[in-house]
Amino acid sequence: MSRLTKQQILEQLKNGLIASCQPVDDGPMDSPEIVAAMAKASVIGGAAGLRIEGIDNLKAVRKVVDVPIVGIVKRDLPDSPVRITPFLQDIDDLYHAGADIIAFDGTDRVRPTTIEACARRIQELGAMSMADCSNYKEGMYCQELGVDLIGSTMSGYTGGETPDEPDVQLVRDLVASGCRVMAEGRYNTPELAAVAIENGAYAVTVGSALTRLEHIVSWFVTAIDNRKTGA
Repeated sequence: MSRLTKQQILEQLKNGLIASCQPVDDGPMDSPEIVAAMAKASVIGGAAGLRIEGIDNLKAVRKVVDVPIVGIVKRDLPDSPVRITPFLQDIDDLYHAGADIIAFDGTDRVRPTTIEACARRIQELGAMSMADCSNYKEGMYCQELGVDLIGSTMSGYTGGETPDEPDVQLVRDLVASGCRVMAEGRYNTPELAAVAIENGAYAVTVGSALTRLEHIVSWFVTAIDNRKTGA
């Protein structure tokens, strides 16, 4: 399998939209064939890259697109809150399935594999790395380890109530400190995606607003319900 170089990946992703094609788990769209169709449609629409969860989904998508793919594996572990690519074997599997960028949880929480080990394994394989972080300190630590992309992915998702708006300030702070930032997390309108780029994000990832029909439809239904006149 011919792979894109790091420079090619970065050139393609710069100031671009990454479509996260992750259907609702066990929903009617949760199959490799449908995920591949979502991915192909996203590329036709102009997506510069894709974020794909799961080895079978990744293999299916890799066959039909040639844009850079951020690959992840999600797991629900009994002894750790870390879900995104928690094991070194996950990293190996994602690489061999065709991921150009391998993303892993970069948060400072109890975890089965250290952040250092994850970053090192991705570097050894020759893939690009991305750390899904929740705050500035985590992002800078991952940057110091040589991680290629620092994601704001986990901001608002590691405790307490999840805010409605994306953490644009985290993007600004990481960019100001020299990080190549992937804005991700609640960028659910075209306007918010544009704000991410305006504030220095290298690229912006959008997921639920593009590929989770259950969520999108519920947003419309809720808005309508809230405006019912009782007629």
